[in-house]
Amino acid sequence: MAISHWLLMSALFLLLLLAQVSAQAPGCSLDNNKPSVPENKCPYVVTTIHVQPGFTLTIDSSSSDGQFFTIEGTELQLTKCVDYEEDTVLLLYLICKDAASQSNSFVILVTVLNENDNSPVFAQPNLTRDVPEDTKVDTAIVAREDVTASDADLDTIDYELTTTVQDTDGYFAIRGVNNPEIYLQKALDYDKFNSTTLLLYARDRPVNSPDPTNTATATITITIRQSDTRAPWFLPCILLHNDTSVCISSPYSGRVNISEMSRDPLVLEPGPIYAVDPDYTISDRIVYSIVGGNTDQVFSVDADTGNLTMNKIVTSPDSFLLQVMATQISNIRKYSVATVEIKVINKSNFPPYFEKEVYSGTVFVGLPQRSFVYQAGDPSTPLMITAMDQDFSDKVNPNIKYYLKNSTDFIATRDGLILTNVVLESPGTVTIQAVGKDVLSLQEASTIIVVEIILATAVTPSDKMYSAQDMAVLGGTLAALLLIALVILGVLIWKSCRWYGKPFKHLMKKKLSKEFSRGYKYYQEDELSDGSNKQHETSETSSVQAETPVPEQPALALHSSRAEETESLPKGSIAPTVIFDQEEKEEEKEEEAGQEKEVKSILKTDRHVADDGYKAVWFKTDVDPEAGERVEVIEDSAAADDDEDDSDQDLQKNEEEEEEGSDTDSHHRGLGVSFASESSSPPAVVTVNLPHTDAGTDDSEL
Repeated sequence: MAISHWLLMSALFLLLLLAQVSAQAPGCSLDNNKPSVPENKCPYVVTTIHVQPGFTLTIDSSSSDGQFFTIEGTELQLTKCVDYEEDTVLLLYLICKDAASQSNSFVILVTVLNENDNSPVFAQPNLTRDVPEDTKVDTAIVAREDVTASDADLDTIDYELTTTVQDTDGYFAIRGVNNPEIYLQKALDYDKFNSTTLLLYARDRPVNSPDPTNTATATITITIRQSDTRAPWFLPCILLHNDTSVCISSPYSGRVNISEMSRDPLVLEPGPIYAVDPDYTISDRIVYSIVGGNTDQVFSVDADTGNLTMNKIVTSPDSFLLQVMATQISNIRKYSVATVEIKVINKSNFPPYFEKEVYSGTVFVGLPQRSFVYQAGDPSTPLMITAMDQDFSDKVNPNIKYYLKNSTDFIATRDGLILTNVVLESPGTVTIQAVGKDVLSLQEASTIIVVEIILATAVTPSDKMYSAQDMAVLGGTLAALLLIALVILGVLIWKSCRWYGKPFKHLMKKKLSKEFSRGYKYYQEDELSDGSNKQHETSETSSVQAETPVPEQPALALHSSRAEETESLPKGSIAPTVIFDQEEKEEEKEEEAGQEKEVKSILKTDRHVADDGYKAVWFKTDVDPEAGERVEVIEDSAAADDDEDDSDQDLQKNEEEEEEGSDTDSHHRGLGVSFASESSSPPAVVTVNLPHTDAGTDDSEL
């Protein structure tokens, strides 16, 4: 075909050269020596004729293409339409005559112009192909020669491939815009689609060409055949990411009683062992076998049904973890393995049961998710369902799990509490079936729960929630009050330390001095028992000599007494006593400025009853027992030796009286002093407390 086309073009070229040479005659001429006419367009002026006077121009009747032309005045016209696909050139002979009837002829070669008036044509506008699912990518599906279009206009054809089925785009494509061969571009999946329809467009102009374009369409129907591409699936299973090509199954589980033989197939969860060929159009037969975990061959599986049965009893509480394989009978390479856990448990003689056939509860509208359902009539106690089991001594089976069957608005917890699962919108009554299941024995008990959904009580003004601003103001006020209280407390503590710090220190020093004196006393009792009488006389002499009045304050009198006591101590015991006396003197000097009341001598051999506000000490022999005076007698040291605890109590009492005397001196009250000799046999003395009284108080009342 291509060779004949080139031959035709060569012939036309020669004719044009010939016409150019012979297109003129004496007396006649043409404006266009190379006329051309479009195809399928008539009438059409081919060219203009020029004839000299006395000459005539006519069309030679012997011209093969003369029927296509006519001469109208000075125009050569094409009167019959020409198809380029039939005639590419027209040959016309013209005769020019003069008045003497002499004629000359010349040839005109008219070129027919090709117009885009033909559409491409497919040899097979409808094709059907069957494609296996496991066809490899880049495999040719439709050959080029089967889908190549022809164009009578001999135009270059561009191709485009599309699909009419949703979600099947991109699986098939053509090699290029001018190559219509269709090939597989992406792997097929029978579960996604099993057929599609492709449309192949042939255009005689590029897609973006402004020229008019003629288009032809071929329809190609692709049917996908399922192939054996997947291994068996154990059911039930869950599709992975909603992809139908992958399905994940859960392990199976079952129970057997220890030391008990079961003849029936074991009941398993979530169901019996069952596998299918996911290539369901093939649906190959599946066989089952145990390939692991079957210790001592206790269990066996039916090759056709997958039912699991026992071959012997189990004497050990250990669980079994079986591996069961499902294999396609026609292709052993297509297999899957599932895990089956068999727990060995004690036999359950009694199923669980509920003590109540109906439980009643209430809940408010609008509560948030996971809110409690409360017992009807008792809004403070959450509703709880409890299943009993007589296999246990306390009827409490820890293996019972609760769930609700016919409601998604409520849920049950592990402990049997009932909670809301959604926000309840409207009041009403809901009836729910609750189940308590023993997860080991798989025995169940059921009951009914009636839940009344009621409107929440209206909020009164007293129940109004305070705003954040109100709480901030309250917090600021409380903080200010707390700060004021802390300041006042600090001031009180400071004043207390100022007023009571020195007396406390003074009393502590006195206490330590007493401890040293007591230690010396015990030393005398153990080491110097023979000289007790001598020490007694020394003590009396010291007491008489101490009658000299002590100026200003009673602390000095105490110092005098301590000086006398120090004289009777060994040299090793004098030093600490002197140190404490010196410290007491410093404290007494500091307090001297605040003392206003004159203090009289407290060591007397005679009695001054009439003197008010003073304190004196007499020996026991000077006290008149018949006078009815109020006195306090300190027993002999001999008695103290017999009862050591009583001596310690007397010492403690004397210390407390001295402390009271120190406190009352600061407030201008009465004075209180007590003495005790440190010798092993001190004389008994009488301490008389004469507090300062108002005028008119009788001494006998003191």
